[in-house]
Amino acid sequence: MSTAQRARREWIWGYALVAPMAIGLAVFYLWPVVQTLYLSLTESGVFGGHTWVGLANFAELFGDAELLGALGNTLTYALLVLAGVPVSIVIAVLLNVRGLRGLSVYRTLYFLPVVTMPAAVGLTWRYLYNGDFGLINYLLAKVGIDGPYWMGDPKYAIYAIAVVGIWSSIGYNAVLFLAGLQSIPRPFYEAASIDGAGRMRQFFRITLPLLTPTTFFVMVITVISALQVFDLVYLMIDLNSPALAGSRTIVYLFYEKGFVQNQRGMAAAIAVLLLGLILVLTAIQFRLQKKWVHYE
Repeated sequence: MSTAQRARREWIWGYALVAPMAIGLAVFYLWPVVQTLYLSLTESGVFGGHTWVGLANFAELFGDAELLGALGNTLTYALLVLAGVPVSIVIAVLLNVRGLRGLSVYRTLYFLPVVTMPAAVGLTWRYLYNGDFGLINYLLAKVGIDGPYWMGDPKYAIYAIAVVGIWSSIGYNAVLFLAGLQSIPRPFYEAASIDGAGRMRQFFRITLPLLTPTTFFVMVITVISALQVFDLVYLMIDLNSPALAGSRTIVYLFYEKGFVQNQRGMAAAIAVLLLGLILVLTAIQFRLQKKWVHYE
């Protein structure tokens, strides 16, 4: 077999091995994106079918106060959940302590919220937040504080939901940080100890700088996940509650337009805007990471 024939055969086998994954991506990811882009430029009929309207859906959305409110709520939620990343770092450092009794039990407990069904999480926290007989207000009453109706007050709803989001994501982020911590060479800490550096100095001078690639990755996936929050809002807020206006997110607005009001073209336009928002924020994060993430 000649060299050219061998090279051609390798190319054929390479394409054959990649084909299943490429076909899956095209059918289940790229084609739905194309369909969504098309639907965003149409208007759905009452009995089916679509009418081409061009950019009318986007023009209507940008003048919709509900979209602006949902955008503000989504960004607020994302920033609050992002603020939980430092907590995950601290927990990962504590879980990385050698010789700690029951370490595997602690790791399991912190990771349990990640594998718990979102419906169970949302309904459990909804009970805890109940203004009349919830555990949180009961504990606050014990110290003389009159707790509000967390899930019924627009001023508190999005912040209460963000607490649940942070609680749900800490375990997953801690596992990622734990993997990053265990990849840091031990001689760095040994040399720092010989030089007289304490635990706190080692943390800020060694641990945090060498965790920056992991921190960047965690921040990116946390923001992307937070921008798509829906289940917690749907499960924890009543449909007729005044708090819905203060906690409605972009994905929840997509649900209302597409599945409640049957405005599928408008819902597709919201999905396209969300995709654009995720791309823009991710691009900004990648741009900023060049200034603070070092891969040497």
